Amino acid sequence: MKTVAVLRGGASPEHDVSLKTGSQVLSSLSDAYKSIDIFIDRAGVWHVRGVPMEPERALGTVDVVFNALHGHYGEDGTVQRLLDRLGVPYSGSGAYASALAMNKVLTKEYLAKEGIPMARSVTLNVSPNLEQDILNVFRSFPQPSIIKPSDGGSSLGVTLARSFDEFRGGVKAAFQHGKKVLIEEYIKGKEATAGIIDKLRGEEYYALPPVEISVPTSATFFDYGAKYDGETEERCPGNFSREETEELKRVARVVHQTLGLRHYSRTDFIVTPQGIYFLEVNTLPGLTENSLLPKSLAAVGVPVPEFIDHVLDLAIQKG
Repeated sequence: MKTVAVLRGGASPEHDVSLKTGSQVLSSLSDAYKSIDIFIDRAGVWHVRGVPMEPERALGTVDVVFNALHGHYGEDGTVQRLLDRLGVPYSGSGAYASALAMNKVLTKEYLAKEGIPMARSVTLNVSPNLEQDILNVFRSFPQPSIIKPSDGGSSLGVTLARSFDEFRGGVKAAFQHGKKVLIEEYIKGKEATAGIIDKLRGEEYYALPPVEISVPTSATFFDYGAKYDGETEERCPGNFSREETEELKRVARVVHQTLGLRHYSRTDFIVTPQGIYFLEVNTLPGLTENSLLPKSLAAVGVPVPEFIDHVLDLAIQKG
């Protein structure tokens, strides 16, 4: 019997979501595995059965790791580099691909070379002239706009700005989550997401049916609250034309391959009458009861426990 360690928690703002994803993984493991629940607190300290310990000791008898960490440390290549150094196989993308996909600015540069449509964007850095920079960008950039940290997930620190006060406040909020801020043209349309699973059902990159996301009227876009309050309507398969569905799947595959992602990913889009626009990619999408990937899996008859077994098999085989 192989031993799997589930990493959950972590020092990122997505700590609570990670705890839920990790709990889902632990409860879904098959009898083929012995599990170790590794809790990482907000200070980054690893714990096994409540006892703090160094990662080397915590992973001493482990055959494979299921990485249920979201955000910084767990999704940006940091923990991946640690696991690589220790020689422990793990789920999800490798260190370089994780770091690349976490950086929204670099991701857009890579995907632009593939001709993938994206919203116009500009970046802001911390500087002594930040107030003037904010004013200059607001005056020169199409409004309304979406303001977000250049890395991170779960829509934390993301603002839809229509006025200068909202714009300035959004930039300041985004800087609370990173050293660089990405400002994108707001594109109105249907929100969609499409998952990719490696080596499922005989396909090298199996595309799950896209999910259509309809946020409640109380939310202006698919922000953190809308993602986890249980009030957002998510339809899978989504209400897309055949052509839109195939294009969502195609681009999700291109993103997954271009960035060198591994095992599974989920790519977010805006679908408009003028075309489909890439938003961002998630290398470790959530597996909570409100998460989108489990809904896509259910639509094609893949239970979450089967999916977790499949991913662990890929990790062990280093596929």
